[in-house]
Amino acid sequence: MSRPRGHPSHSRACDDRRGGLGGFLRTLLSGIPWSERVECDDILRFPSPGGLSLRVHNVNGKTCVHGEARDDIEVKACKTARAESTEAAAQLLEDIHIVDVEMGGVLSLDVEIPRRWNRHGSVNLEIRVPDKLRVEVNAANGKVTIAGLRSAVKARSSNGSVTVSDVVGDVDIMTSNAKVECSDTCGRLVARSSNGKVEVDGHRGSIDASTSNGLISASVDDVSREGVVLSTSNGRIVLDLPERVDADVDMQVDNGVIRNDRTLGGGMRETNGRLRGTLGRGGAPVKLRTSNGSIALR
Repeated sequence: MSRPRGHPSHSRACDDRRGGLGGFLRTLLSGIPWSERVECDDILRFPSPGGLSLRVHNVNGKTCVHGEARDDIEVKACKTARAESTEAAAQLLEDIHIVDVEMGGVLSLDVEIPRRWNRHGSVNLEIRVPDKLRVEVNAANGKVTIAGLRSAVKARSSNGSVTVSDVVGDVDIMTSNAKVECSDTCGRLVARSSNGKVEVDGHRGSIDASTSNGLISASVDDVSREGVVLSTSNGRIVLDLPERVDADVDMQVDNGVIRNDRTLGGGMRETNGRLRGTLGRGGAPVKLRTSNGSIALR
């Protein structure tokens, strides 16, 4: 079932920035692709979906989602258009839409930007949602920030960092060419980056994090039964565990060193770049792997 598109608020600020030296330069650059720029802000509001799920797809621009004590969804869309002329930029701006569809209890917001080689559009989204809303964000080019939720979070970004903070619920993150940052999270955390570091601070629960090229740094306040698995091909791994923890530790490097600041029991074994042992009574798996880099357990 589809629902009509939300309506922008009456306050709409646009800027074509002409006059003075800028106008002279635009005369010289007339006809050059992306030489003229137009902006505007739209405010849209939607009722919270019955299934308590929001899915956002932003093809170009930043996406920020904030959980709050509220019943509706507010979207501030900061649109920017660049083209070979002011008129063309203004037309592109008018053609940028946020399409909303609710189906199966999921509200989907899809940013649509017409594509032409000599024109460029982007939309920065600031979305305020009920804090118990499940959120999924897919971004092609742009940073993703999610905070203040008490529900599950899923984020995908092709070229942009992902930052998640103050979330109680399972978190699933993947980015291709950027870093992942998580702080004050609780639940099952899965983080993937193909070219970027992964940083986790103050997590409670389990962590499964990997990257092809980059540092993995994690501090865990409370380790769940699923434990901690960290893996990188080229980079360091640093893991801070709570003072009291029951875990089976297994650390391995192919080219690098292992620095262990904890007392490992259970018949500790160290051979060929691999160190194994137990913390406390053992239990939760803690597996750390790197091909080229060091491992530090603290």
